[in-house]
Amino acid sequence: MLWQLFIVFLKVGLVSFGGGYAVLTLIQREAEGRGWTDLGEFQEVVAMAGMAPGSIATNAATLIGYSEAGVLGAIVATVGIILPSLILVILISAFFLKLYNNDWIKSSFYGLRPIVTGLIIYAAIHFGLGGRGEAVPSWSMIGMLLICAGSIVMVTKYKVHPFAVILLSAVAGIVVF
Repeated sequence: MLWQLFIVFLKVGLVSFGGGYAVLTLIQREAEGRGWTDLGEFQEVVAMAGMAPGSIATNAATLIGYSEAGVLGAIVATVGIILPSLILVILISAFFLKLYNNDWIKSSFYGLRPIVTGLIIYAAIHFGLGGRGEAVPSWSMIGMLLICAGSIVMVTKYKVHPFAVILLSAVAGIVVF
């Protein structure tokens, strides 16, 4: 079990460009495929992982590892998911100054941005629509989208401080839902 946890989260860690939200669907697929979680349990894992400080993917790996094999499982899953990033950061930092001005490197990282954005949007849609048995679009989804759109407008057009937008969105969520 520990080896399986390590290998699964090492594999996730190898493809986790763009942060934790970009790989949530991969973690979900791996965890559900092995019977570690179902959709409802995974949504609870994501909610708890999002509330804890740090990367949501790392926190999700830790929670899944803990639920499957206790403290040792949490450690193994966490090491598995962060090890590829740690090795990559060490290797890149060794050559960073030489590679920094290379046009190919700049173009490659610039090209990854739309891919990461697409993965995050897919994860948001997948969690927003999936598994609730509601009609699409539901009233709650319309309310959520209106709050989201209002938040984006407040931050981009009116330059409202993000903390104020979070508080206003929370109040709007309480009123709407």
